[in-house]
Amino acid sequence: MELDYVALGRAGPLVSVMGLGCGGRSRLGLRRGTTEQESVGLVRRALGLGINLFDTAESYGTERILGQALRHEPRETIVISTKKSSMNNGRPVSAADIRPALEASLRRLGLDYVDIYHVHGLAPRHYDYAVNELVPELLALRDEGKLRLLGVTEPFSRDPRHEMLRRAVQDGCWDVVMVGFNILNQSAREHVLAATRKKGIGTLAMFALRRALSDLAHLRAALADLRKRRLIDARLLGQDDGLGFLIRDGGAANLQDAAYRFCRYEPGVDVVLSGTGRVGHLERNAASVSGPPLQPEVVARLREIFARVSDVSGN
Repeated sequence: MELDYVALGRAGPLVSVMGLGCGGRSRLGLRRGTTEQESVGLVRRALGLGINLFDTAESYGTERILGQALRHEPRETIVISTKKSSMNNGRPVSAADIRPALEASLRRLGLDYVDIYHVHGLAPRHYDYAVNELVPELLALRDEGKLRLLGVTEPFSRDPRHEMLRRAVQDGCWDVVMVGFNILNQSAREHVLAATRKKGIGTLAMFALRRALSDLAHLRAALADLRKRRLIDARLLGQDDGLGFLIRDGGAANLQDAAYRFCRYEPGVDVVLSGTGRVGHLERNAASVSGPPLQPEVVARLREIFARVSDVSGN
């Protein structure tokens, strides 16, 4: 197993095509009772697998653990992505909040700078405010050397049609975007990834695997709902209400394997983020991302089945 590396956007660093997400339901296992040392060991195992991009946030509570795990690594060999929440107590975060938040993140990480600093979970209605009020402060911090690339992440569960990112990818201020993309909702292909490819914006893909793609009962329920709402053609799906053709015809080991491989080879996706608290799970996900693409006819069938779906996230 060997992970590939790609340049992140037009002028970004060389990054592994799988990144370790330090948030999500697991948060490096902390939400499921692992010790901090076990979480440190998970990050160290990710390094051993060739992963060099690590994504965290002030709200995840994992910056300090990530910093501890990476403190002896040559700084130029790792790529750190962290985030400032776009909201504070129900109100948009102010420009004055950005500098102390970044400096606090740097202290927890034990770093002098971060590679990517995102405005986290930016709602469409707050986009203009972020560009006018927050971006100038982020640019000033970049000029000071405290961050290298400006990023923005969408709240995919609440904005599955990518309304915010449709605007962001047309602006010139963002170096990296974090976008939701998976088998069930491929709408980012047209609305986000087409522009990131054209403009050289780096892309981190999240939600490659969520509940509907990791649990067969949830998947069947999601497909039944989509059929009921006539967003997928039952004739295209046939009797295969568990997407079994991905394994039978696509050569995937299981649904999870297919989900990661589908995202990995989507044109415009630079990095597929994967979050977990278990070493074995991490290793399996890395094996999937480093595996071959699904069969072209299988990918074509998935694109046809879900062509009209744009309002689900997979959670």
